[in-house]
Amino acid sequence: MPTEILMPALSPTMEEGTLAKWLVKEGDTVSSGDLLAEIETDKATMEFEAVDEGVVGKILVGEGSEGVKVNTPIAVLLAEGESADDIGSPAAKPSGDAHTEPAEASDITAPARGYGRGEAKDQAAPSEAGGGAASETSRPAQDAHAGDRVFASPLARRIAKDRGLDLAQIKGSGPRGRIVKVDVEKAEPGAANAAVKPEEKAADGKPTQAAPVAAPAATGPAADQVIAMYKDREFTEVKLDGMRKTIAARLTEAKQTIPHFYLRREIRLDALLKFRSQLNKQLESRGVKLSVNDFIIKACALALQQVPKANAVWAGDRVLELKPSDVAVAVAIEGGLFTPVLKDAHLKSLSALSAEMKDLAKRARERKLAPHEYQGGSFAVSNLGMFGIDNFDAVINPPHGAILAVGAGVKKPVVDADGAVTTATVMSVTLSVDHRVIDGALGAELLQVIADGLENPISMLA
Repeated sequence: MPTEILMPALSPTMEEGTLAKWLVKEGDTVSSGDLLAEIETDKATMEFEAVDEGVVGKILVGEGSEGVKVNTPIAVLLAEGESADDIGSPAAKPSGDAHTEPAEASDITAPARGYGRGEAKDQAAPSEAGGGAASETSRPAQDAHAGDRVFASPLARRIAKDRGLDLAQIKGSGPRGRIVKVDVEKAEPGAANAAVKPEEKAADGKPTQAAPVAAPAATGPAADQVIAMYKDREFTEVKLDGMRKTIAARLTEAKQTIPHFYLRREIRLDALLKFRSQLNKQLESRGVKLSVNDFIIKACALALQQVPKANAVWAGDRVLELKPSDVAVAVAIEGGLFTPVLKDAHLKSLSALSAEMKDLAKRARERKLAPHEYQGGSFAVSNLGMFGIDNFDAVINPPHGAILAVGAGVKKPVVDADGAVTTATVMSVTLSVDHRVIDGALGAELLQVIADGLENPISMLA
């Protein structure tokens, strides 16, 4: 039977994307490795390759369609001997409506690069008999609540989670009883109580009741409530793109789930600025110009080696202590930001770090970074000094253990070692720390080592 080409997950966190451009048309013959389409994720526009050979029988999702869920059929591929007559009713319709839910979107939640038949079947949930089929269209008819598994669309699951509803208590109206968006929206609030288990007998034989599941955290007023509040005021409604949605979700998650604490101090930069000027004169013939940020990245990378317990990330039920210093650096782009990661930063020279950072920043602004270039790391640097910001508190980028917020270097009166009042260029920094990963004393030690490196920059070359 014809093979469904599914919307790929081009990064581990991708849940939906925009089909920016088709590079093939119906009737084209394609082979494995041929480019099929350009997919716009929350972070970048990436090319999608064919994994099978055949003829493009039908395109199901048109160019420019936004909010296309991962594993939604986007096209149909015909094998040798098959024709367009073999294609059944489409599982998705070409549409630019981001809110249109595919009739039979796949239940697969693992990232998939390929099609409904082929590699995607190896990524089905292990609880499915026989390893799982590639998409629901290839499964025999079954009840939406068969066994312990509830069949529901990703959107329906998300809405149910937000409302505290139990999908097991909701009757589905989709194909083969599948629960879709409209079913969840019509569900009675009482369905949330189903999350409480039926009475069970304790060891003493007395009935006991499981504790109810906590209500979902408040997410603020709904869009229609906010719009109604400003109905008599002139405004422009700005639609959120994938990047803005991801930033909003991740920062909300970070502030709600990470126990932040903050360590602040000032760092004198005069020795660094003098040393930087000398190095830049020597490197001028090579076209290298070091920035203060290059020194900050290097100081952080070396500090993570000297305080290895702080070179760690939170992994749900454990802490992972990393060996290399992989430092992420926030890069502002139009509509959002990237945090490309400088891997093994402790092993690289200042000039190498500078060149790599310039390349990553350039490609970040062009949205040309690959996922492996902005994922990972244990620590991040966010520098707003160039915008004249004296100091600020940065939000930790999970699963990182900490992030350093860097302000501008400012001339200030200070008291020197002899007790005399003089002036110095002083930079204010704030270390935001995940208390699950790093305790106060350990965070203070890390920040002290970072400051020592910046105030004695020649030591970073030893």
